[in-house]
Amino acid sequence: MRNTARWAAIGGLVAVTVGGPLTGSALAAPSAGQASLYAPSALVLTVGHGERAAVATPARAVTLTCAPTASGTHPAAALACAELRAAGGDPDALRMRASGPCTKQYDPVVVTVDGVWQGKRVAYERTFANECVKNAGAVSVFAF
Repeated sequence: MRNTARWAAIGGLVAVTVGGPLTGSALAAPSAGQASLYAPSALVLTVGHGERAAVATPARAVTLTCAPTASGTHPAAALACAELRAAGGDPDALRMRASGPCTKQYDPVVVTVDGVWQGKRVAYERTFANECVKNAGAVSVFAF
């Protein structure tokens, strides 16, 4: 049941993020000064408590759109987009900082990234030992 609710929430956020710009004045003909088209880069990021996203209840979710400009509900959208661009859109390739002093308490936190990056499907999941480890070693992409 939780997994169904999670996917429904993610699906709704992706529909709003990707489909939202296709309504209203965005349907008008492109202006003559428009230089080029861009591939879509719209992501939904979640964080929840648990070892796997399939069984974790999402605690927070944000949207991140990186083309043509950084936007969304991510608190540091421009920085997160820059980090993803530097990693070629691959969350696995993000340069994680060395984690600071954290307790060894095991209270797993899972982050997910779902959506499209420059037209290619992205589905990513990573589990951290606890919230401190996520925050200490994480890049801006996961800081929400």
